[in-house]
Amino acid sequence: MAREFTSVGVVGLGTMGAGIVEVFARNGIDVVAVEISDGALERGRANLTGSTDRAVARGKLAEADRDALLSRVDFQVGLDALHSVDLVIEAVPEHLDLKQRLFAELDRICRPEAILATNTSSLSVTEISVATGRPNQVIGIHFFNPAPVMKLVEVVRTVVTSAEVVADVEALCARLGKVDVTINDRAGFIANALLFGYLNHAVAMHEAHYATREDIDAAMKLGCGLPMGPLALMDLIGLDTAYEILDTMYRRGGRDRRHAPVPLLKQMVTAGLLGRKSGRGFYTYERPGSPKVVPDERTPAGPAPADGAPAIAKVGVVGSGTMATGIIEVFAKAGYEVVSVTRGAEKSAKVCEAVKTSLNKGVVRGKLSEHDRDAALGRVTWSATLDHLADVDLVVEAVIEELSVKKALFASLDEICKPGVVLATTTSSLPVIDVAMATHRPADVVGLHFFNPAPVMPLVEIVRTIRTSEETTATARAVCAALGKTGVVCADRSGFVVNALLFPYLNDAVKMLEASYSTADDIDHAMKLGCGYPMGPFELLDVVGLDVSLAIQRELYLELREPGFAPAPLLEHLVTAGYLGRKTGRGFRDHTRR
Repeated sequence: MAREFTSVGVVGLGTMGAGIVEVFARNGIDVVAVEISDGALERGRANLTGSTDRAVARGKLAEADRDALLSRVDFQVGLDALHSVDLVIEAVPEHLDLKQRLFAELDRICRPEAILATNTSSLSVTEISVATGRPNQVIGIHFFNPAPVMKLVEVVRTVVTSAEVVADVEALCARLGKVDVTINDRAGFIANALLFGYLNHAVAMHEAHYATREDIDAAMKLGCGLPMGPLALMDLIGLDTAYEILDTMYRRGGRDRRHAPVPLLKQMVTAGLLGRKSGRGFYTYERPGSPKVVPDERTPAGPAPADGAPAIAKVGVVGSGTMATGIIEVFAKAGYEVVSVTRGAEKSAKVCEAVKTSLNKGVVRGKLSEHDRDAALGRVTWSATLDHLADVDLVVEAVIEELSVKKALFASLDEICKPGVVLATTTSSLPVIDVAMATHRPADVVGLHFFNPAPVMPLVEIVRTIRTSEETTATARAVCAALGKTGVVCADRSGFVVNALLFPYLNDAVKMLEASYSTADDIDHAMKLGCGYPMGPFELLDVVGLDVSLAIQRELYLELREPGFAPAPLLEHLVTAGYLGRKTGRGFRDHTRR
């Protein structure tokens, strides 16, 4: 039988500590809430009452329940108040020496059978535990912010944490209504180990002026369905906190360069640009602590005018696959005349039927009227010859992802299309400049990377090469806006924005599984429940296809030569074995049994 915790202590009543107090008190457990001074204690009390009052105002908590919750909390200055509690959890700043001193004091004050827990997100629980005479009773209980809302708790055991203590804490998490994942003591645990490499990479992308802060954040929200963009999330976490976590993970995690804090991050921390809490970080906020972003000197004035660029009225789409079909539908629904070109009448008939089927689904679902469906279909001309693109204003190719095929196609388009036509490739991984240089008009070539399914996904990556003209880029932006899409502009580098940030994170997850650090289920739980991701990394890999994922990761590694980007051997082995994900019935999971 797991022990019954009747009283717990919480040390440190900042946002996280006060949230942990609320979690325990909401679930009928008496809490001794401790701070270092009267002033800090009052701020902690305000944190708790502010949170519970907001919950009442939103109808999430009854007034009587709030009052009962607050009555269970005993606010005290000084650690001596914790002498009789069953469990203490600390939420003080992320400094090892501070936590070690605290645990030495708790060891002296608390009952011999009391469990001592740390909420650290990156420090070594083992190094904290050895400051006590009871390391077998020390454990990590890592809540996520905001603690009353987030379902995940990482339970971190050291090599000497007793099995009984682990079991007791797991049972406590269940009582609190949390989902726990139990893991060994390793830098970053699960969620932060995967999250912060991705965040650091996004900062590096911003530092290199590869894309604007707005475009990086929009790309990851719209392209991956994430609740926040990486730079906005860094501002929420606090850049000083993020720096400390990254620095700790770099030193403890084998000095992986992906966790070495980007120099810009250190500079911003030194300058006091800490994010929301200071009122300015990657973005500027209405006031310190406010979530409201206000314009600053880096806020875009709006889309650049397409002066001197051709007005787009007629669009050619080359290709017969799913992406080509979706792009035809998108342009036709937006009012453009479309010329669909495929390799033969049979393929044209299939594409035509696919577009009709998709538009009919829109009518059935009430997304489209019959009149608009018929009008969209009436704007499309079906062809099997490139010569019919002679009078279009824009060509979008969506053929197979083979560079030789795309280069040959663009060489033909160069001969057929009139001067000034924008030539766009939908490639998701190939260098756009290689395609552009197959023509005599590289200034008119741009990447327009639509996401699948094109009629649904709101994001388009606009990829400018070093030869793409400003007019062509501006035209691409205007076209995306006319389609109702969000266009994000980036330079011509492997993976563009979304894949360059997404796939190294997925690769890191595979490496974590490969090292037997955790299970695929627990890693997926950690990212969905701890970070709000719509899918866990292994769910997503199986949907995307392991072969596709491996190909993208190889491209990133070959271009950037970053050791941390080398494809995980487990991913390569699964692809070699034919386990490609949902499309073959088996990837990281067996889908034939579901």
